[in-house]
Amino acid sequence: MDSETPYVLSGGERIWVINPAAASEHLPQMLERFRAGEAGPFIVGDGGQPEAVVIPWDAWRRLAVLAAETEEFDHVYEIARERLANDAPSVPLEEVAAELGWDLSEPIDDSDLPKK
Repeated sequence: MDSETPYVLSGGERIWVINPAAASEHLPQMLERFRAGEAGPFIVGDGGQPEAVVIPWDAWRRLAVLAAETEEFDHVYEIARERLANDAPSVPLEEVAAELGWDLSEPIDDSDLPKK
């Protein structure tokens, strides 16, 4: 079996899914890539189906900060889950931001994150 399998998202974008054995074997190289500034993500799953994502710690912290600051996180999360389950074409980020009430031109306060 191949260690990587292509998976086509509903919008037509192709991602590569790494099987768990290969992910385990190549974890040190993944960490080196993160340290070198490559943000990944590395998508892991069996049978070519995405099941988990490995991302850099700083990226996870940024996502956690954004989630914690979102007053209506449950609503946003539900929208994301529905969209991921839907085979419809991808929605532009600007439309999603407008639906959620986010101002994409507003700077994000990342002062609590480590400097690179």
